[in-house]
Amino acid sequence: MKTFQIELPKMFGDHHVIAVRRIMLELPGIDEVYASSSFQTLQLNYDQEKLSEEQILAKLEEAGYLGEMNTPQESNLPASENGDKKDFRHTAAFENTRQVSFHRDLAFTGRALWPCPGMGVITKEKVED
Repeated sequence: MKTFQIELPKMFGDHHVIAVRRIMLELPGIDEVYASSSFQTLQLNYDQEKLSEEQILAKLEEAGYLGEMNTPQESNLPASENGDKKDFRHTAAFENTRQVSFHRDLAFTGRALWPCPGMGVITKEKVED
């Protein structure tokens, strides 16, 4: 058995841990899988005769866990100055209640609202009559 370890910045939530464990355990020769969203690290033990590091990396790439994480960039303009754009963020602070409020509107374009590997594109269900 050989140990393989890699940092996965795109594994930022517990649902990613579940997805990565499922994906890795489907491969032949994987014995143990340790995944942490806190440390964004994957460590596994595998049989070198049944599986190679290249195959592991290819599976992670296919699932979207390798490469840079692209996140939407905010315009830093308040909603009142954002023009016709439908994507804006608004923040308000209320001194009397000591609360901060955040609001963000995103236009639905048939894509995930946040780049989330392991999760498919958000689509509307078609209802048949």
